[in-house]
Amino acid sequence: MVSRRDILRATGAGVISSMLPSVAFATANTDARFILVILRGAVDGLAIAAPYGDGSYEKARGELALPVPGQRGGLLQLDSMFGLHPSLAGVYGEYQENQALVVHAVASPYRERSHFDGQDVLENGASDAGVLRDGWLNRALAPMSGSSSREQAIAMAVNTPLVLRGSSPVMSWSPSYLPDAEESTLRRLQDLYSSDEFFSSRLAQALNSQETAGVDASMQGKRGRTRDAEQLQTMMQATARFLNAEDGPRIAVLEAGGWDTHANQGAATGSLANRLGGLDDGLIELRKGLGSNWSNTVVAVVTEFGRTVHVNGTRGTDHGTATAAILLGGAVRGGRVLADWPGLRKSDLYEARDLMPTMDSRSIFKGVLADHLKVPGSVLERSVFPDSVAAPPMRDLIRG
Repeated sequence: MVSRRDILRATGAGVISSMLPSVAFATANTDARFILVILRGAVDGLAIAAPYGDGSYEKARGELALPVPGQRGGLLQLDSMFGLHPSLAGVYGEYQENQALVVHAVASPYRERSHFDGQDVLENGASDAGVLRDGWLNRALAPMSGSSSREQAIAMAVNTPLVLRGSSPVMSWSPSYLPDAEESTLRRLQDLYSSDEFFSSRLAQALNSQETAGVDASMQGKRGRTRDAEQLQTMMQATARFLNAEDGPRIAVLEAGGWDTHANQGAATGSLANRLGGLDDGLIELRKGLGSNWSNTVVAVVTEFGRTVHVNGTRGTDHGTATAAILLGGAVRGGRVLADWPGLRKSDLYEARDLMPTMDSRSIFKGVLADHLKVPGSVLERSVFPDSVAAPPMRDLIRG
């Protein structure tokens, strides 16, 4: 029986309204941590990691071209070809410590430009939208299950994203932005759940999750773009607490929206730079929160597709094809940019407008699952990523 005091304490973040319907549990048998960060809206990979060494870069990008390394507001040099956006200074620090890498000119098998279908393909692990209704990461959970009582995976979201939906049960958590419940309402809820084993147990699970997350009432009632970066940091901090818990999950999925930069994208400064800065701050909070467990962690930052190479008429970019992905963590063999670079001349572009994809995102995921989470190759090919023979696992992503 959950005490009334526990209910009062937990509702500082609206746990009853936001947590109760969405908590489920699974088991895991691994100490390796994996965090998938999905940036929804299609991020401009040419801004994340700009190919300043490509002779066509400045002309192709126009006002969106970033200053070369060494100039004011310039790129953070990765190698002689690529530089990281200056707002990603924290990620750059991980790169310099050989704990981050960039995979460029990467895309899922999807070649159209619908956000919904692009996200569907990124998360279902198939070759087209609507082919599978569960997610590749959920399908990867089954062979990782063991006899422990530890939660296996957690979705840091109100609604479990497709990539974690499926037959393997997962947990979900999200902070609430609702005001505190009235005391009379809490009394009625306590009375209502007291004789119902299912709901009382769910409430107990929710309270335990809220205590683990450690989010206080300061997040309540605060919404909007000005709070996006702060919210992401809060989610990263909570993710670290869940993954640090002795009997907690070892896999997490986070998502962040607002990356659809059709207008006023900016270059070294502006709306995209601000969002990249918020992402960078969140990733550094995640590292700090994980502490010693960072050495066993891989974080994959991905998006559904990229943006057009050329600026549009509203000083932004439209939906594109290939983009850039970031891997970071103490388990990553970093300090590298992995790219079969296609070039930015018009003749090199996909449909004369987009960065040409030369790497399959499924190859990245396969490499991480195989070498970090030890999912058998036969399972990856048969059930996790069916019909993906053309996308072999990228090896050597993980430290030996």
